[in-house]
Amino acid sequence: MHYYLKAKSFLTKSGLKNGGFLEIKDGKFGNYLAVKKLPKDAKVIDKGEMLIAPGLVDTHIHGYLGHDVMDGDLNGLSKIAQGLLACGVTSFLPTTLTASKEKLKQVCQLIGQNHAHIKGAKIQGIYLEGPYFTIPHKGAQDPRYMRPADIDELLELQAASGGMIKKIALAPEKAGALDFIPKAVAAGVKVGLGHSDATYEQALAALDHGASFFVHAYNGMSGLQHRAPGMVGALFSTKAYAEMICDGHHIHPGAIQALVNAKTSAKLALVTDCMQAGGMPAGQYKLGEFLVDVKDGAARLQNGGSLAGSVLELFSAVQNLVNWGICSLPDALMMATQIPAQSAGIADVCGKIETGLAADFIVIDPALELSETYIDGELVYQK
Repeated sequence: MHYYLKAKSFLTKSGLKNGGFLEIKDGKFGNYLAVKKLPKDAKVIDKGEMLIAPGLVDTHIHGYLGHDVMDGDLNGLSKIAQGLLACGVTSFLPTTLTASKEKLKQVCQLIGQNHAHIKGAKIQGIYLEGPYFTIPHKGAQDPRYMRPADIDELLELQAASGGMIKKIALAPEKAGALDFIPKAVAAGVKVGLGHSDATYEQALAALDHGASFFVHAYNGMSGLQHRAPGMVGALFSTKAYAEMICDGHHIHPGAIQALVNAKTSAKLALVTDCMQAGGMPAGQYKLGEFLVDVKDGAARLQNGGSLAGSVLELFSAVQNLVNWGICSLPDALMMATQIPAQSAGIADVCGKIETGLAADFIVIDPALELSETYIDGELVYQK
């Protein structure tokens, strides 16, 4: 398989390129050519007025199409991976919840043993959201399973996963957290901060020890006050990455704009935090062991009404940022591709159009709608 894409524009690693040709060879990206210097027998696929961008990378997603990662079910995991292609997602990190070690080990082992054989969006690792959280900002995390940070447990889970764990989130004030963080980083796991009532100083200490991102900005963390900056203050005042859920429910557009102004798109990673009701009708669902009501585009716990993940699709988050006038399409796409890949330590395999990387890309029409999704240079979804 060897062809050249022609399109109005391409979002490459170094930015937006107008016109030209992008080589696809043996399932990988080849060279981008600004002018037509193609072999005489070259096969050209003309996408007209379309924009070619890297496939989206969702590094925080619990489920989709009625299935949850914590179900520990191979068929469900496959359905999630296949369904994400229609969302423009070509790489993702199945995300766990706070649970018993036994349950987490079973899920990690399932993913580790089967990820390479699952068709659809590529599983590039595992994200452990928890279990080392604290109760004040627990959200939809189960407090029964919250426990002190334990590096031996993480290493056991990492071994069960075959080295697939790429991210873990914890509360920096949790017992053992500061000792845990550098050891986790040394084991190749990015450490994030969230579901936490930490002070500003506690958050900074965790960053000094090697934590590198904040879980779903503003949500599940101590807020910003002018004499007690809290977790949100630490998020704003440091260079750490931050996840954002841009569904119109988790964060007001004005608060998103403030964060974009403070950190720029280079440090903000769009995520969905999507649960099993993504792509499904309104109704009653579950997130882990909790009952959730999905109505008017939001997922809320039946008990207490807290937001319980989302039903957001990642391409919709890109559209929202542009339609709300917060940033340009190229910047929004960078926040859904290269930046999340960098924040999760997987930018060497996905998230950008670069010679030698797998040709996972999407085609976007002039109306800002997803037209097609490609995996390894082959069409896998068409609107």
